[in-house]
Amino acid sequence: MMHIKVPATSANMGPGFDSIGVALELYNHLWFEEIEQGVEIIVKKEHEIKIPTDKNNLIYKTMVDFFAETGNVMPGVRLIQKDDIPMVRGLGSSAACIVAGLLAANHMSGCHYSREQLAQIAAKIEGHPDNSNPALFGGMVVGALDHNEMRHVKLDLPKDLVFAIMVPDFPVSTEDSRKVLPDMYTKADAIFNASRAALLVASIYAGDYENLAMAMQDRIHQPYRSQLIPDMDRIFKAAKNYGALASYLSGAGSTLMAVLTDDKAEVFQQKMAAYLKAIPNEWQLTLLKPDTKGAQLIAE
Repeated sequence: MMHIKVPATSANMGPGFDSIGVALELYNHLWFEEIEQGVEIIVKKEHEIKIPTDKNNLIYKTMVDFFAETGNVMPGVRLIQKDDIPMVRGLGSSAACIVAGLLAANHMSGCHYSREQLAQIAAKIEGHPDNSNPALFGGMVVGALDHNEMRHVKLDLPKDLVFAIMVPDFPVSTEDSRKVLPDMYTKADAIFNASRAALLVASIYAGDYENLAMAMQDRIHQPYRSQLIPDMDRIFKAAKNYGALASYLSGAGSTLMAVLTDDKAEVFQQKMAAYLKAIPNEWQLTLLKPDTKGAQLIAE
């Protein structure tokens, strides 16, 4: 039996709408093996949103599509899924399933596609590469789509950075989150985001933490999606007061993310956890390091 683990991802990273994401040390695990016929899917962890155990399972659907696209016959398969990534919370749970399905199908089919080729397929399925790229490659990845071609660059994050994920007890679907976005933006807003996205990438590359508060500002999606996340601005302000370098809305939400350094982590965790308990809704705070390797295929 083979084992795949795919990291959670945090997309957008402030101004990097649909283009910049980071992998985190939180995983979707998949074990798979060929069986005589049919499909058997076992889910080892319950979620608020039930994971399908039939042919509607996203991992299985991705595998079926891969076999069909490559002209191979889909064999019988047994899938065992243990997903630790919160679902519909802006942490790349769907992208992790797609990447797991692609890696499993690539192995079983004998196609031996490169990780680069799989990244192109994943970005096409997702429609944007900001989750699938870091899920595959690890680290922080900047990507762009041009028709059917995707280009990307992986950045190695400074080793002392920590990501504090604040996950509420309510989901925000990508569909609902996209509905609140405007169809047009002003030139000033476009310039604002372009400058911040460039500053973010340059600051991470240079390890210049003083720039991050400005570099993670956004006018493309966060101001509009804040109406779907109660207390978002208050939480960002509290995070800054407790030592965060910057904060942003993870993906489409509802998870909020704070970026800090190791030396601030203990105090931040204590104070932020107490703050989150005092506001409406239930928030779970977890501090995670970036995943640097991306999805891994392991023989067991």
